[in-house]
Order: sequence, then structure tokens, then C-alpha cells
Amino acid sequence: MTTEPPAAPPSAPSAPKDASSEPSLPPDPRLAHLPRDPRLSHPSWPLPRIIVYHQTHFANTEQGPQQHISLLPLLSESPIAVTHVILAAIHLNDQPGDITLNDDPYRAPKNDVVWAEARTLRSHGIKVMGMLGGAAQGSYRRLDQDDAREFQRFYTPLRDMVRWAALDGLDLDVEEHMSLAGVVRLVLQLRRDFGPRFVITLAPVATALQERPPGLLGLDAQSLVSMMAGHKRHTNLSGFSYRELEKAVGPEIDWYNAQFYCGWGNAESTVGYDRIVAPLQPVEKGDEKGAGWAPERVVLGLITNPEKGQGWVEDEVLYETLLVLTAKYEGFAGVMGWEYFESITAQEPFGWPWSWARLMTRILRPDVEEKGKSDQAST
Repeated sequence: MTTEPPAAPPSAPSAPKDASSEPSLPPDPRLAHLPRDPRLSHPSWPLPRIIVYHQTHFANTEQGPQQHISLLPLLSESPIAVTHVILAAIHLNDQPGDITLNDDPYRAPKNDVVWAEARTLRSHGIKVMGMLGGAAQGSYRRLDQDDAREFQRFYTPLRDMVRWAALDGLDLDVEEHMSLAGVVRLVLQLRRDFGPRFVITLAPVATALQERPPGLLGLDAQSLVSMMAGHKRHTNLSGFSYRELEKAVGPEIDWYNAQFYCGWGNAESTVGYDRIVAPLQPVEKGDEKGAGWAPERVVLGLITNPEKGQGWVEDEVLYETLLVLTAKYEGFAGVMGWEYFESITAQEPFGWPWSWARLMTRILRPDVEEKGKSDQAST
């Protein structure tokens, strides 16, 4: 990238140091003119969703080392219609209560601005969630305890952290072995503690949702056992079957953020998504059939920068894919982008964090873009 990205907005004032208080942020004069869309805070906010993951909160930039990467452009750089921001990554470490946001304690002073901006996004109707786990191992192993008391030793501080940060939900990115019973217990405990409006999602690799029920694969029992043993190791990072999870606690899970990148799928066409949501039918004569998931349950996960991993898709190709999906599947769940930092598009290849979200708005929410143009014309 040869074009210098614009400077990040100045950091917002940090939260009060009172340990009992939630992070707060005074009204930002740069955003005072922005209306609050009441649809965003309503549970019937229409599909498709536009979801942004945000893990790189600080980075070395032209302005200096470890500069804060602000989320506020999601509000000020019109037109953008992000519905959810997922803050990553929350880790449960060896000692119960030792919880970090990336590498630092979640209540470390450097994170004050992160939590403060999260409150600002929520005040404008954007849901802010946390992501638990990811590539770093250990969080789910510590929660996957046979002894309920051991589970609570690690879970209770997590619950308290979610309450302190006033998160709207939790995204469970299980990239290590976890038992079905363990993840079911976690989902049910979250629902009991936080109620029906709390958003619970999971983030499987796309191939984990393409698994079909054994009875529809046309194999004898011995071949089936052999095939499934190796198949799961190469198609599912979580250890448990997402189909079985859906059967057990589907009503408690809001949707799945399926990863179509880094070798687990791609969005150059609709084929990978079709294999998840197309009707479930027995395989006949080698025909490819879907796994029968409802399209409103599966968000298409995309990577926002080709340097971050395999699977980045050019604007025009992605535009065609998304147009076909929205036309083919009524109730298409939407898109998520990994990640906010240094996202690029062919039209805006500058590493502006908000550029991917703006492209998704243009494709999936053209009504928002037209409204933005109308508002600009009237001023």
C-alpha cells in the first residue's frame, strides 16, 4: 500500500478509574449530527446483517507506535450500516479470573478507550459483542470440565466480565477440541444468566456446517466410521458436531458466523454457501446436495485484506456472489468481516478500516447509501 491512510480520530477520553463503574464516553461533537436509527436497536432489525470483527485495537502507524485504531469512523464515514461489532479476542488463562483482551487484562488502562468507544457504538444502535477464544488455545478446555464446580471457577469471572463491559452478546469461536456436552452447558448458562435479548453466536469454519447426516451419505457402517474419523479432523476445528449442537440448543443460538477463508471456503461463487443451506436430500448419482441449514442461520464470513489470509475476493466478484445469495435465499443472514483493521477493497485499497464495511453497505443496503446521498444533497 503506497497511499498513506488518514490519521485515526483522536482518542476519546478514558473511562473513570472507579473500578466499580462501566467504561464511559462523553458525547463526541464530531458525531452530534448523526441520527440514531431506531431499527438498529430493535430485535426485528432486518437481514442481512453487516458484522465487523475488531481484534487489532492498537497498531504501529505513521502517527507513531501502538496507536489506537478507532471504531468511530463506522459512525462518521457515511454510508455505513454495520449492525454488529465483535471485539476480539477474550481469553481465559490458567488462573480463574485471569481474563485478557488479546494480551492485556481486559480492564487495563490501555483498553479504556476500547470500552468507551464500544459504549458510543451502542448508543447509536450498533450491537457490540465479545469474541471468546479463536486461534489461541485453552479457553474452552478450561470451560469443558466434567466437574460443575471447576466449570464455574472459570465461567463466573467470564460472566462478570461480560456484565462489566455491558456486552450485547458473546461469539464463541471454538478452535480447539470441546465436547458437545461442554458447549451445550456453556450456551445454556449464558442464556440463563443474560436472558433472551443477549446475542449468542458461534464461528465455525464453513466446512463444519457442510457436514451431512451420516444416513444421507450412502455408505455402509464400517466405511462411515472410518470416513468420519478422518473427516472431522480436517473439516471441523471444534471437536463437536454443529448439527448435533443445533439439535440440542438451536433455539438458544442466534446464528453462526461461518469462516469462508484461510482454506475453509471462499466467496468467489455461491457454491460453498449452497453446500450449507441447500435442501437436505440423499446423495444420488454423485450429485452435490446441501446440508439443509436455514439461510437466516448462517452468516457468510469474509476476510478483509489479502495479506491476512487466503480467500480475499475482488469487489466485482463478491458483488455478484452476494447479489445471487440475496436473490436465491430469502432471509440471507448477512456477512461478517475479519477484520476491521487494514480492511481494503479494490475501490479503496488504502487500508482504511471502514472501507470493507462501506462496500458491504453499498452492496447489501443500497437504501442506506441512497439516503446518505439524499442527506448530503439537502445540506
